Amino acid sequence: MILGLGNDLCAIERIGRAIEKRHFMERVYTPAELARLDAATDLRRPEIAAGLFAAKEAVAKALGTGFSGFFTSDIEIMPDAAGRPVCALLNGAKARAEALAGGADYAVWVSITHEGGMAAATAILERVGSR
Repeated sequence: MILGLGNDLCAIERIGRAIEKRHFMERVYTPAELARLDAATDLRRPEIAAGLFAAKEAVAKALGTGFSGFFTSDIEIMPDAAGRPVCALLNGAKARAEALAGGADYAVWVSITHEGGMAAATAILERVGSR
């Protein structure tokens, strides 16, 4: 059962300027995401950062609250072995998903794309258990 759907679009150039400030990066991204961004090439870094930012916004919208009750760093988006974005919810974001799922298991599905200087993401919150 789908519990929430969210999408977001952001300008890669705008996020590229924002990530020049370490404070912004440490406030928005998890330690694992920071390590990924720090390892990225200068050309790919703004694109990856913008994709992650759009994905976090999309997940917050799928949770139905925006960033109310949790922070951007409570949503972690990391690639699996095949490069597919996998979302882990932490702290307040996890509590919100658990409440929406009514105690059942849940999954967060994320898709990220980049084109024409923009990054876009879509997120779906799904109840996968019965309850």
